[in-house]
Amino acid sequence: MDRVIFTPKGTQFLQYDINEHECNINGHHQLDMQSTNQSSLTSTSRGSSESGEPSGDTKWASKLLKDCAKAISDKDSSKIHHLLWMLNELASPYGDCDQKLASYFLQALFCKATESGQRCYKTLISVAEKSHSFDSARKLILKFQEVSPWTTFGHVASNGAILEALEGESKVHIIDISNTLCTQWPTLLEAMATRNDETPRLKLTVVVTENMVRSVMKEIAQRMEKFARLMGVPFEFNVVTGLNRLGGITKESLGVQEDEAVAINCMGALRRVEVEERGAVIKMLSSLNPRVVTVVEEEADFSSPRNDFVKCFDESLRFYTLYFEMLEESFVPTSNERLMLERESARSMVRVLACDEDHQNGTFSGDCERREKGNQWSERLKENFTQFSFSDDCIDDVKALLKRYRAGWSLVQPQENDLGIYLTWKDEPIVWASAWKP
Repeated sequence: MDRVIFTPKGTQFLQYDINEHECNINGHHQLDMQSTNQSSLTSTSRGSSESGEPSGDTKWASKLLKDCAKAISDKDSSKIHHLLWMLNELASPYGDCDQKLASYFLQALFCKATESGQRCYKTLISVAEKSHSFDSARKLILKFQEVSPWTTFGHVASNGAILEALEGESKVHIIDISNTLCTQWPTLLEAMATRNDETPRLKLTVVVTENMVRSVMKEIAQRMEKFARLMGVPFEFNVVTGLNRLGGITKESLGVQEDEAVAINCMGALRRVEVEERGAVIKMLSSLNPRVVTVVEEEADFSSPRNDFVKCFDESLRFYTLYFEMLEESFVPTSNERLMLERESARSMVRVLACDEDHQNGTFSGDCERREKGNQWSERLKENFTQFSFSDDCIDDVKALLKRYRAGWSLVQPQENDLGIYLTWKDEPIVWASAWKP
């Protein structure tokens, strides 16, 4: 059996073709991208050549996309038509980084302009669920963790803090409110099994809100239980289902017992709680009196007010440009795993940029995608917790992890009033990890 259980993070994605756009265009939208006068291409010649192909200028996609977002915000229908048509001509999900960004952001912008975000997003999710495959998703996660520390950084940092906080405890309860689908726990089980003190009894409670995750939890449970037996760790595995969104989680549903030492793991999880509900959820977590709470989030701020679409779009473009450039350097051009990760990002783009009004008026259910930066999370968490500093041993483990990957990755420790640690790629912070105690 493998030493690490790998489970689906993203599964299969919609085979997206910008010219077919079935999830967006059903024949009744007023926007007709092909009706724009082709001669208008010349007015934006700095982004393309006369043949319609991108010119030698770099970052042409960023300019066109930002202009389009501004036109949508201003409700300038003529400019919207023109820019969407241009992007449609120049974009390709199989091209270079600029063409890919143009392709996937075009989908989100079109949905925003035509108010079709909810329908498109549900279609994307439905297709992903129907084409779900445990084996292909396992391969995806294996490959992504092989070429990038994007997720393993948080695993190593969080596990180090959890092991330190729970040292000497005989009954341990880890509440996993994350989107990692148990991929970080085999290494923690192994560490528990090899400690000098008596191996504790471990209860793992996983909180699930997505249908795709629910469908594989039985298999994940079997693998985790088998691995625990192999490691000689007394183990109990529980799943909390029935939630449509993380904001609905309650203390009672987590089944915490008074004699358990509790650790709460939130990896990429808090961003899925509605911005307005985050304070209440964090307060509920503190009521469990945990020994430690680990929080890992991507370093981006998508929490702009709903009436500031341009600001949210600019930050989304900044973040996903970094992510796509990282994928481009980490994977070979023909990598299917890279394409799957990009399409997963495309779903998030639609979710963040084109479904917000549906959430506001209550017609959209499910988790949100409103990321916040480390300093923003710190302010929220400090209302109920104090910092649990990562030990020197934990920091050394993270540094050792990063040495396994290609040049460009580094660890940045907190400066002055900063809390937590950052994973950077080419000096740009991309993932923030932190630990907290009541």
